[in-house]
Amino acid sequence: MRRVPSVFLLVSALGLAASPARAWWDEGHMQVAYLAYKRLSEPVRDKADALLKLNKDYAKWTAGAADDKTAKIYAFVHAATWADDIKTKEYGYTRDQVTSPTAGQNIGYPDRNQHAYWHFKDFDFSPDGTPLPAPAPVDLVSQLKLMIAALPASSGASDDLRSYDLVWILHLVGDAHQPLHAVGRYTVQIPDGDAGGNAENVIPAAGSVIALHAYWDSMFGGYSSPYGAIFDADDKDGLSSVGVSQAEAQILDPAVWAQESADLAKQYAYASPISTGKNPIMLTREYETSAKNLARARAALAAARLANLIDSTLK
Repeated sequence: MRRVPSVFLLVSALGLAASPARAWWDEGHMQVAYLAYKRLSEPVRDKADALLKLNKDYAKWTAGAADDKTAKIYAFVHAATWADDIKTKEYGYTRDQVTSPTAGQNIGYPDRNQHAYWHFKDFDFSPDGTPLPAPAPVDLVSQLKLMIAALPASSGASDDLRSYDLVWILHLVGDAHQPLHAVGRYTVQIPDGDAGGNAENVIPAAGSVIALHAYWDSMFGGYSSPYGAIFDADDKDGLSSVGVSQAEAQILDPAVWAQESADLAKQYAYASPISTGKNPIMLTREYETSAKNLARARAALAAARLANLIDSTLK
C-alpha cells in the first residue's frame, strides 16, 4: 500500500467514500506467495512454517485447512497480506512517519508501527522540470536489505525477529515488482507528486473511476481466501502459466527490482493516454492489454525471486 489511499471512487458520482487498498491487493500477494511456495523444497517449507507459527495470526491464516500440509500452504500464502493487514483498526498499529527515529528499525513483533513507507521505493522524476524532493531516508529497498540479512539462522537474530522479517519479506517482494511502487511523478499540475499514481484517476473499460495506482493494484482481483488465490493461480490461464527467465529469477538485489519497476512504470504505467494532471482519463484497449501483460510478468517474476530468496536464506 502506498502512503495515501490507493482507491478513489468518484465520490460525487457514486456517493461513496474512498477506501484503502493493498498493493496487488490480497489476491495478487497471495498468488505470488503460492507460486513461490511451490518452488521450495520440503525442508525449507518446514523452516518457513516454524517461523510463521510465531505470528499471532497463524490460526487465522490456516483456518479451513483440511490437514497439516494444507495448513502450511495456507499460512505461507495468507502471511503475504499481513503487512497490509496491520494497517486496519483491529490491529491498533501506529501510523508512523518516515522521518520518525524508529523508521528504519528492525526489532520484530514488539514493533507496533505500520511502516507504510516500507512498501515502496520512489525513483522520482518529472517530465516537465518540476522540482523533485530529496529521497526518503528509509524505503522498501533499505528495509528489505535489513530483513534479508537477518533472515538466515546464522545471522544471530532471534526467531521472533526472523519470523517478523519473513512475513514482511513475503509481502515486500511483491510490492517491489509492482511498477507504481517504485516511482513518483512530479508535474506542473501535480507539483507535490502523485505518490505512485495515486493522484491520477483513470476509467477502465469495465469499471468506475479509480486511481491509476489502484488500477494496477487490482490486476489480480481484490479480497480472496488462500484457497481462492491458489485456485486462480493454478487455473489454465492463471499466473502459474506465465513463463519466467531463470537468469532474471536469480537476481536477488531489491535495488535492482525497484529500478526495473521504476523504468517499467515510466514506459507503461504513464504511457498514453495517461495525462500529467488529475482529470479522469478513459483507458484504451491497448493500454489495458499492455498493463495486464506486464502485471502478470512482474508477479510471476516476483514469485520466482521470492522462492530463490527464501531458499538461499533458509536452506
